Amino acid sequence: MKYEIVMYWSDEDEAFICEVPELGGCMAHGDTQETALKNIQEAIDLWIETALEFGDLVPNPKGRKLMYA
Repeated sequence: MKYEIVMYWSDEDEAFICEVPELGGCMAHGDTQETALKNIQEAIDLWIETALEFGDLVPNPKGRKLMYA
């Protein structure tokens, strides 16, 4: 499943932070962008696994749709 990932640098944490807006509270961090992306993939898997375990809804990835005028 492909979810949107937002990545940014946090001066406070001195790390790259990744968030998945569609999966409430799903976040990870890393010293490098590559590490942060690896960690967020693991966090996504755990988020989905936990949701299924508790019978919670797992949203389908929305993706982005481009509109042309």
